[in-house]
Amino acid sequence: MKGLTKWLLITISLIFCINAVSAFAVSSITVDPSGSLTSNTPVIVSFRVEFSASGDETFPSANELQMSTDLDKAKWTYSLVLDGVDAVQPANTGRMLSVSGWVLSYPAAVEEVLKVTLEGTTPAVATTTNKTLIKVQEVDSHNNVITSTVVERTTTIVNPDDVKKRITEKQSALQTFRSHIDEKSALGIDTAAGEAKYSEADQKIKSASSRLSAQYLLAFSDLDAAQTAMDDGEVALDRAWAENELANAQIPINNVDNVIQWFKANASTRDDTQLPAIVAKREVAVSYLVTAQDEINNGNYEQARAKSQDAFNKGNESYTDALAQKKVRESGFQIPGLPDLSKIFKINIFIIVAIVVVVVAVVGYVVYRKRSHWDELG
Repeated sequence: MKGLTKWLLITISLIFCINAVSAFAVSSITVDPSGSLTSNTPVIVSFRVEFSASGDETFPSANELQMSTDLDKAKWTYSLVLDGVDAVQPANTGRMLSVSGWVLSYPAAVEEVLKVTLEGTTPAVATTTNKTLIKVQEVDSHNNVITSTVVERTTTIVNPDDVKKRITEKQSALQTFRSHIDEKSALGIDTAAGEAKYSEADQKIKSASSRLSAQYLLAFSDLDAAQTAMDDGEVALDRAWAENELANAQIPINNVDNVIQWFKANASTRDDTQLPAIVAKREVAVSYLVTAQDEINNGNYEQARAKSQDAFNKGNESYTDALAQKKVRESGFQIPGLPDLSKIFKINIFIIVAIVVVVVAVVGYVVYRKRSHWDELG
C-alpha cells in the first residue's frame, strides 16, 4: 500500500511539472512584395495566429508568444479577435513582439485569433543570403523555446552585385566553352551536341541578364542551368573527340584487312611466312580498339583516346608490314635474308633482269668473236 501511494505521488508531481503547451497555427501569410528582394526594400507581412484550446484554456497563462523578424524599422500592429469581436492592440516597434499568456489565455470555449501586420525594410547584405521575415514561437516561464511551436518564413535578400558578378563569370565561361567547340571543329570532330548545349547556356545567361530585381532568384536559377548546360556540353565534346579517335584508329585496321584478304585470295601467297606476324599485329590493334569502345561506353574518354592511339599505331604497323610484303610478292623476286633490290634501286625487278640478259649477251658475243678470231689464225 505504501508503495502504491509513493508511485501515485510521483505521477501527480510529474503531471504538474510538465509545462502547459498551447496548440496554435500560423496561417494566411502574405508578403508584399513577394519573391527575392533587394536591400532597403519596404515590405509588408500579414498573418493570422489561430489558437486551439489545449486543456481548459486557449493559451497557457504562464507562457508567452514571441514574434520576431530580421527586417529593419519593424513596426507591429495587431488585434485580438475573440468570438468574432476584433480588439485592436497597441502598436509596437522593434524586431521582436512578445504577447504574454495573460493576454492570450481564455477559456477553451472561446474562439481566439491574433491578426498581425508587420511593416519594415529589408536589411543591407554584403552577399546574397536568406533572412527571416517572421518567426513565431512559444516560450515557457523560464524563457525556454517550445520547439514544436516554431513557425518561420524566410526570404532571400539579394545583393545585385552578386548577380552581376555571376553573370560576368558565366559569360566568360561561355566564351571558353566556345573556344573548345571551335578547337574540336577544326580537328574534324562532330560538335553538334556541343553547339546545342552552347545555345542552351547562352539563352539562360541572357535570360538571367534580363531579370528584374524581384526575380533575382530566377536569375540565379538561370545561371545554374547555364553552367549545367556548359558542363554537359564539355562532356559531349570529350565523347565526340574520343569517338573521332576511335574512327581514325579503324582506318589502318581496315587497310590491313584488305591486304590480308589479297594474300588469302591468292594460292601462291596465302601461306606466306610473314602473314602470321602481320595478322598478329592486326589482332592486337583490334583488341586495343575494343578496349577503347568499352572506355567510351563507361564515360572514360581520356582512357578511350589513349587506347585508340595504341590501336592506330599497332594497326598502322601491321599495315606497313603488309604493304611491304605484298610488294615483295608482286615483284616475284626476293632472296631470303637480303633486302628487296627493287626497293633499293627504285626500279622494277624485270628491268634488272633485262639488263642482266643484255650484259650476258654482249659478253657472250665478245667471247664468240675472240674464239672465231683464234680459229682463223689456226
